[in-house]
Amino acid sequence: MAQIIGYIATSLDGFIADQDNGIDWLTAFDGMDLREHDNAVFLEGIDTVVMGRATYDFLAALDMPWPYAGKRSIVVTSRPLPEPCAPLETRSDIDALIGELRGLPGDVWMLGGGRLQMAFLERGALDAIEIYVMPVLIGGGRPLFPPTGLSANARLVSVKALDRGCVRLHYAFA
Repeated sequence: MAQIIGYIATSLDGFIADQDNGIDWLTAFDGMDLREHDNAVFLEGIDTVVMGRATYDFLAALDMPWPYAGKRSIVVTSRPLPEPCAPLETRSDIDALIGELRGLPGDVWMLGGGRLQMAFLERGALDAIEIYVMPVLIGGGRPLFPPTGLSANARLVSVKALDRGCVRLHYAFA
């Protein structure tokens, strides 16, 4: 059964994007030495990447090749993708998607924003999350987890101080 895992960076004040939905604050940490926790290492263990429409639109607007070539990529959206920038699948029913993902042999990365991760958490379908807390305050923007009223407990698996003041928090959900 596939594990569904979050892997995300946040500012010290709890935001994943600034007030203009930008991540320029995060690119200031490019080249940081994360060793075994580097995104490329993480991706080696992932077979399927799932993202929401806003994350897809952000990635599609970048002037670069699709970063998840060779991975099954699924966009959760209710609107068609006019000219997909890569081989993609779309789903609109989260409950059916969770059942489909659970039947996969390899692990799944819940990529991008907190809204989709929260939808999976609300359904008890996010198994673990790695949160990389960056030592910067950005003063507002898109929160790591949007307020939905969900109350959930997570079990701390590990904490690790990394390069340039970044801290990795690894949590598992029951």
